[in-house]
Amino acid sequence: MATVILVRHGRTTANATGLLAGRAAGVDLDEIGRGQAALTGERLAAVPVVGVVSSPLERCLQTARFILDRQTSSPYAPVESDLTECDYGQWQGRALSDLATEKLWPVVQTQPSAVVFPGGEAMAAMQARSVAAIRRHDAAFEAEHGPGAVWVAVSHGDVIKSILADALGMHLDLFQRISVGPASVSIVNYGANRPSVHATNTEAGDLSWLSSGLRSGDAPVGGGAGGQTP
Repeated sequence: MATVILVRHGRTTANATGLLAGRAAGVDLDEIGRGQAALTGERLAAVPVVGVVSSPLERCLQTARFILDRQTSSPYAPVESDLTECDYGQWQGRALSDLATEKLWPVVQTQPSAVVFPGGEAMAAMQARSVAAIRRHDAAFEAEHGPGAVWVAVSHGDVIKSILADALGMHLDLFQRISVGPASVSIVNYGANRPSVHATNTEAGDLSWLSSGLRSGDAPVGGGAGGQTP
């Protein structure tokens, strides 16, 4: 199958002030976030991606633009509503410090599969629609460009954590063990037998080893020789 590079948007004005932005309009990358997104675009410049699929929210579209601007070709760049942020309902726009006093907060931390945000979305529903979107796009890119295709999905922290939890075979209740920083890169290859997670939450490092894609197959006993050929 194809390989997806999961990219979280860069830091935003809401991140910097400790607010839960949710799906609010007008939340842009701040100066630090633009620098983070530019660095991610530079890292991905060595990888000829066939597509850059983005959440419709501004911060993701801005991050996707930094990636697209460093590509030598013109990758397909659709907007995917199923990769949008979780609908936090009445929690949206509130300070994280205030939300930490809510009775629902410890449930979010320890049993997210049971969480339905007041006036908003269930975290399990967030995972279901985002994983389905990733697998749908992955199959489409593989069908059009072959199993060596590499593409990018630009989305949000909780969304990417839930996708990684699914790829790792983890219950959603364990997904808070995964960290996904602003503009970080995680890499998943959906093989015939199982997904293979090649990286999570990376903020630096050469990605040119992805330039010809990844091969799906059995997991090498002992770990194998890695993706780079001397």
